[in-house]
Amino acid sequence: MIHVCSLARLEETVTRTGAKRVVSLVNFGTPMRLPASVRHDDHLFLAMNDILDVLPGMTPPGHQHVSTLFEWLESWDRSAPLVIHCFAGISRSTAAAYSAVCALNPERDEEELAQTLRRLAPSATPNRRIVSIADEILGRGGRMTQAIDAIGRGADAFEGTPFRLDLDADPVAARSGTA
Repeated sequence: MIHVCSLARLEETVTRTGAKRVVSLVNFGTPMRLPASVRHDDHLFLAMNDILDVLPGMTPPGHQHVSTLFEWLESWDRSAPLVIHCFAGISRSTAAAYSAVCALNPERDEEELAQTLRRLAPSATPNRRIVSIADEILGRGGRMTQAIDAIGRGADAFEGTPFRLDLDADPVAARSGTA
């Protein structure tokens, strides 16, 4: 399972979940401290700004970021949870978690996953650039991007509430809304 949170909730989320691996998607130079329980080799740092278009002096999410994420995920043995975070836990991290689930479970329906994401994280506004690049790399034919576009912008928030996104759909929870 993948847990998503903000930078401010990283330590608490790693401790609560027992996660051993962390993906950080924050601006280059953002001060952060990796929880002591996470080994350096079990941390992927992807420096990028939360932007959609190329802007001077900023690093947009790129093909290399998403490719690196997918390559790194291949070594995750899934014996312990993974935490993906960005600064606020709203845009980059939700896009990366959504994309990670699509990469790790090619059979997972993009629309169902996006609806689950919306239900679990009302403030989630996945970075469309990350999702679009992942969609292309995974050969999903635009379905990932369309599904994220369909859920729209999340509720306004300064920080997202931490949540868990499972790799497999839970048909009972999906029907009852209790996932």
